[in-house]
Amino acid sequence: MVQYDFYTAIYGVLIAFVLDVILCPVVIPFLRKLKFGQTVRDDGPESHLVKNGTPTMGGIMILASFLIGSLFFVKDNYDGMMVIFVTMGYGLIGFIDDYIKVVKKRSLGLRAYQKIIGQLIITGVFLYYIYFHSNIGTDMYIPFGGGYSINTGIFYIPLFFFIMVGTVNSVNLTDGLDGLASGVTVLVSVFFIFAAQRFSSGIVPIAGVAVGSLLGFLLFNSYPAKVFMGDTGSLALGGFIASVAVLLKMPFFLVIVGIIYVLETLSVIIQVGYFKISGGKRIFKMAPLHHHFEKCGWSETKVVTLFYIVTAIGCLIGFLAFRGI
Repeated sequence: MVQYDFYTAIYGVLIAFVLDVILCPVVIPFLRKLKFGQTVRDDGPESHLVKNGTPTMGGIMILASFLIGSLFFVKDNYDGMMVIFVTMGYGLIGFIDDYIKVVKKRSLGLRAYQKIIGQLIITGVFLYYIYFHSNIGTDMYIPFGGGYSINTGIFYIPLFFFIMVGTVNSVNLTDGLDGLASGVTVLVSVFFIFAAQRFSSGIVPIAGVAVGSLLGFLLFNSYPAKVFMGDTGSLALGGFIASVAVLLKMPFFLVIVGIIYVLETLSVIIQVGYFKISGGKRIFKMAPLHHHFEKCGWSETKVVTLFYIVTAIGCLIGFLAFRGI
């Protein structure tokens, strides 16, 4: 059995980072040449209108560097292989959605039910692996429980699907500002590197590769972005985070370390619910939450910085909640 320690994560970071630094300058002009440009919502912040035409589907580069980098660490690493499968599977759904929107010029992309069916299939395969090819069981660690875990029993399956699909779509909602989803996910992924290291899990180097992929992409995705990740990237990142949390029996920790994902999702749920109940009134100036701050006059970089800080604090609290495991 191959042993994975913190140093393998560092190797993973460096390999994926270099791959992205090589890929991005080549692929971005290609995407621009193909006119794979983003169409910005007319009802969004006015400052976003200048982003019209910015190349999207940049998640292709994240997935490419992630896949190639991960191949160095897949020997006898079945958990790592499943993380790769889930990440690439969700990324494929996002790619199809982006392709339909950008290339086929169908603004809605995949229908909602088509996305959900695809996500349920990927999640179902992952569940099959957990039940029949792993010893993970149905336990989930409780934050601040000092190592205490709860056996979810018959509730594991619905919880599993809720956590997987919910996390994926929450990360997707977070992808709305330059460098936001990628930067937040870097911090969450670093948390899971240390968490996986506690178990000497094969997830350690794979999480490192994810961090390297995102850091390399951030060079071109930070404000002002030269490329957007699109659903290709955001759905893949959600699949990565959710699968890692499940394999480490730590999905409840996502509420803490992924607090931005949670707040973004809640803002949309509250906005839509209140709009329907009140007959057209709104609580937020615009949802998801990052757009509300922009509508309040905050600059894009200030909102992104705030969300990074909140995520970093959440991850530190997550380490405290992890103590004793």
